[in-house]
Amino acid sequence: MTTKTYSEVWDLDVFFKGGSSSPELREHLNALTAKLDAFEKTLSTFEVPTGESDAAKISSIIEETKQVAENLSQAGAVVGCYLAQDTTDKQANLLQGEIGSLGARFSSSMLVVQQQLSKTEETLWTSLMNDEQLKEFAFVLNEWRDEAKELLSEKEEDMITALGVDGYHGWGQLYDLLVGDVKVRVTVDGEEKEFSVGQASNLSSHPDAKVRKESFEALEQAWTAKEEFFAKTLNHMAGFRLAVYKKRGWDSILKEPLQMNRMKQQTLDAMWGAITAHKAPFVEYLKRKAELVGADAMHWYDLDAPVTESTQKVSYQQGAEFILKHFGKFGPELEKFSRQAFEDEWIEAEDRPNKRPGGFCTGMPMSQQSRIFMTYSGTMSNVATLAHELGHAFHSYALRPVHWMNRQYAMGVAETASTFAEMIVADAAVKEATTADEKLALLEDKIQRSVAFFMNIHARFLFETRFYDERKKGIVSAARLNTLMEEAQREAFGDGLGEVHPHFWASKLHFYITRVPFYNFPYTFGYLFSLSIYAKAIEEGSSFEEKYIALLQDTAIMSVEDLAMKHLGEDITQHAFWEKGIALCIKDVEEFLSLTSSKG
Repeated sequence: MTTKTYSEVWDLDVFFKGGSSSPELREHLNALTAKLDAFEKTLSTFEVPTGESDAAKISSIIEETKQVAENLSQAGAVVGCYLAQDTTDKQANLLQGEIGSLGARFSSSMLVVQQQLSKTEETLWTSLMNDEQLKEFAFVLNEWRDEAKELLSEKEEDMITALGVDGYHGWGQLYDLLVGDVKVRVTVDGEEKEFSVGQASNLSSHPDAKVRKESFEALEQAWTAKEEFFAKTLNHMAGFRLAVYKKRGWDSILKEPLQMNRMKQQTLDAMWGAITAHKAPFVEYLKRKAELVGADAMHWYDLDAPVTESTQKVSYQQGAEFILKHFGKFGPELEKFSRQAFEDEWIEAEDRPNKRPGGFCTGMPMSQQSRIFMTYSGTMSNVATLAHELGHAFHSYALRPVHWMNRQYAMGVAETASTFAEMIVADAAVKEATTADEKLALLEDKIQRSVAFFMNIHARFLFETRFYDERKKGIVSAARLNTLMEEAQREAFGDGLGEVHPHFWASKLHFYITRVPFYNFPYTFGYLFSLSIYAKAIEEGSSFEEKYIALLQDTAIMSVEDLAMKHLGEDITQHAFWEKGIALCIKDVEEFLSLTSSKG
């Protein structure tokens, strides 16, 4: 059997030929504008439901909403890909602004729908939700109705949305431009080279300690040089959000992110409480790793350092084949889908200048396809990241038979699918290791993920919570942001760090994403939630895939608490659920400490 060579560059022309200057994209945006005009006209006559016969009208509006939403998402996703692959694409920047304005209009239109539905008399509403035309959408419609009751008037919310285009979201887009402009020079293999942020960040796993430290310090200098710009951006974004919350009468900064994640505060508290109570083994791991890399303490720039000299390089082709092999052992659908993603060039992985940092998966709903973005540099960690993003894409694939209204899943469960896929690959890599050094390196790579979710993500959560508390009283200086970040990192890492990363707040895109507040705790939720699913998958074998797909198809039509109870039989508001997953991660640490007991 001949294996196809997989491209490291994605195909975007299948959507609109010609990149950001595509005439087809221009036609799409013009047609989208016309659809939005028609939708607004429809809503101008939409009134509060007064009888059961209004079910047909609501159903019709749902279908029109779907049409506009899918067209808007398609355009936004493709333009986002243009900007990710080339941060200097000026035309894509202009298009992003145009799509942002259309998105604001759509948000305002949706607000009209929500506000009118929220005014429906209670008994009538119950009858409507039992109507055959609306029954399948009851969860989302009830959610819309409840959310609308907590908002300001339609006119006030419409103004907030409109002002957010050039205010709130404009600041987020400015951050992308600022980061795209950052370049650093680092000496690698005796030659000084220029690197983008994404490329320099990949040097954190370089085997040469000097290169790791030099790249970290070069980036720190770059963040320091522009810290006032980043501080101003972050402050104004947070200020906008806080002002809106205050007008709505919302006291807690976590109200919106918890609502968006369909999660109770009790669940979030139980998760962080369980993690905080079990950090000691991970601190011990950090101390052992510091010994292994010859450092006096575990410094930030050594967190990703290889622990053995024989850490192998994995070509993109090898990584793809490894993923497909082990996805196939889990289930045929995951393997078949992922093979299509590789063969049809859904993935942008090439290591080149002017790409934005990080990785993501985005969906093109009209084409029923996804696109995956990352910068692949040949490590097993990169392979795991690739599997992670394919997990996101598979989630969208699993939802294809489901109506658009019931596909809008929250971030926490989104990270469940991705982390589950990542776990399949990470576990397989450890089990297939052929030498002691290789096994150690792969086991350590797996533990690094636990450290990221239990410590790094926790630091981000602590920082953001405290930053918002201080921002309520006024502008928070760059120097204070550095202090808050350092304090959060030391606390979250259990004093297991030597030198920390005070400018992490400036370097991390997640703090500047305007569409999703608190872009942190859902990662940890997804990681631990997926551990429970993974345990069931191991227990049941390939027959579990059908149940897994059923779980994914429920992710947008119930709370996370109900989802866990239905598919796992677990109460996730209790520490006990989270401790089961943490215990599995601690076993990895114990094995690592055992394997390295004579190496320190």
